[in-house]
Amino acid sequence: MSSSQAEGVIRNIIREISQTCLSRGQTLSETLIAFMVKAVVLDPTNHFNVDRTLTKQDVQKLIELCVDRLTDQTSPTLQTIKMQVYFDMNYTPRREFLEMQQKLLQSRLLSLSREITDSRAKSREDLKKLYGTIVHYIIQSSNLSSSTDINTVRETTAALQSIFPPSQLGSFMSLLKSDKEQQLKENSLIVSGIRLFNKDNGEGGEAIQSLPSILNERLPVVVSDLERELAVCERLCCQYTGLLEQISERDTAHSQSPIPPKLLTQALYNTRQHEAFLRLTLADVILCAQEVTRLQSDLMSRMTLLRDAIHTKTTVPTTHVFPHFSAVGRLWAGLEQEMLLLSMLTNVASGLRVFLTGASLLTPDQMELPVRTDADRCSGTAEERVLVSEMSSCECCFPDSTADFQHLPLQYNGFCGVALVDRNGLLLPGNTSIGVLKHKEKYYAFSSRSAAYEFSCRADEYTAAVLETASRTPELIQLLQLQQHFTSSTAYAQLPAEHQCPTAGMPSGQKLLLKSVLKSDAGVQTEIHPLQSNICTSYEWNEWEIRRKAIKLANLHSKVTRSSQSDWSLMRRHNSSQTFLPKEASCQTKRDGESLVPKAQVYLSGLRGADGFRKVDLSRAADE
Repeated sequence: MSSSQAEGVIRNIIREISQTCLSRGQTLSETLIAFMVKAVVLDPTNHFNVDRTLTKQDVQKLIELCVDRLTDQTSPTLQTIKMQVYFDMNYTPRREFLEMQQKLLQSRLLSLSREITDSRAKSREDLKKLYGTIVHYIIQSSNLSSSTDINTVRETTAALQSIFPPSQLGSFMSLLKSDKEQQLKENSLIVSGIRLFNKDNGEGGEAIQSLPSILNERLPVVVSDLERELAVCERLCCQYTGLLEQISERDTAHSQSPIPPKLLTQALYNTRQHEAFLRLTLADVILCAQEVTRLQSDLMSRMTLLRDAIHTKTTVPTTHVFPHFSAVGRLWAGLEQEMLLLSMLTNVASGLRVFLTGASLLTPDQMELPVRTDADRCSGTAEERVLVSEMSSCECCFPDSTADFQHLPLQYNGFCGVALVDRNGLLLPGNTSIGVLKHKEKYYAFSSRSAAYEFSCRADEYTAAVLETASRTPELIQLLQLQQHFTSSTAYAQLPAEHQCPTAGMPSGQKLLLKSVLKSDAGVQTEIHPLQSNICTSYEWNEWEIRRKAIKLANLHSKVTRSSQSDWSLMRRHNSSQTFLPKEASCQTKRDGESLVPKAQVYLSGLRGADGFRKVDLSRAADE
């Protein structure tokens, strides 16, 4: 069975489940139905084998089980799954949300930017229209007020004329497209800063909302509401946990408890999931409040610098004030993004309340009973520290000996896996003060020292048992953050919509699920260039080019260059030749040598004939 055929089968199953639920008065999203299909298939009690081809009866059984679960409105499990799907579809992390808002702004301004940068205006009317388009672009980019407001258009035009008069349109149009886009962005920030500065001085900007005051008013209210809702959720979790602990300690629990333990456990999961989502939302809101405080402080500092620079001088260089105006526009844009982020977080938190079913299970008397909070439970076992000598196969980590202990990535979202397995799915928060066990490069926290000892003796068995429990209870997969362990089948919600079968019937003898393609980064050390490159520069792949060169060479063989010298061409051409000057050369020859031999001295006397000729040898002896 090919991939497209399997995806078509899954789409048909989802479509038939959706139609059946719609006939029963339930309108459900495809994402929720796809999640339920995967949960039913992964549940081992339903006896669906991913590696086995499904018959028509298996497909019909799958559809019936999914419809029964999706139409059971009294089940806390369904409400928890709906809550998880809703949160995944509507919540966006802070960084991704800001990037998405930036992309949305760029896409909204794309047509205007293209119209401005591609304009070839020459006449006066075209240039006037182009300048108006630039004004409209700046209003849309700054998002300070509506472009239909006449005062906004006038203020923006006046601010733009002070930094970019219409006479500069000619030089603007001669720029490259990238330079035009960059200048548009810079002018938009400067104009926004000028308008905000004028509003701060009371000289315009009536249509601009006061974002700092709005944020300062909304943020404390949102934080207090979330903290109050989180406190109620924590108390409800502790009440369910206390009731389940009492039931597990009694032998006749099922007969004496007015509420079935299974229903209490499902309600505990629902409340714990709501608590986790509230904590994540509250952390983002607090981070938003910190960022707003920083942006407001920087904005006030920039306004003070601008006021001092402009009010004390008659003329101010643009190089001194334009950077401040740009910074003011950029800081205001940051406040707008924080406003949108706060709105998204508020909507998500309010939408989660629809899926709560926990409070309706308890009677008023049970709601008033004293409860043991998670902090009390952790403080009661704080002194029971794990002994390293009794740990057989796990490494122990303690707060005073482990760097960055508070940020260790705890498995099961910080809950105790031993209590989950041994106490019929009871969720107890782990106490990190007694020690954290490290097993196969993963960290585990436990509710007591005895649970840590049990895990150290049978770590692999407990991890496998937790996965089996999560497969029977699908809401635990996201609550305990076990998604990476259940990726052996295709994610139904991410299947492309174009792979759909034309018929609604389910083919038999075909596999319903597909094994996912596991990918991982890998590297190998090899030689960069194992073979020497041999590039033939005269190679031609085109035979017609080779034919053209051959004809050219054949024609050259029949061509002979002839020339003659005449009186008219004599001395008309300058000829020159390149010669090499003679180089200085030398060789090594023998030199004359001498020794210190006495020089011969002979005196001749009597040359005048007086006493006769006589020869006298006056040379010194050689041995002197």
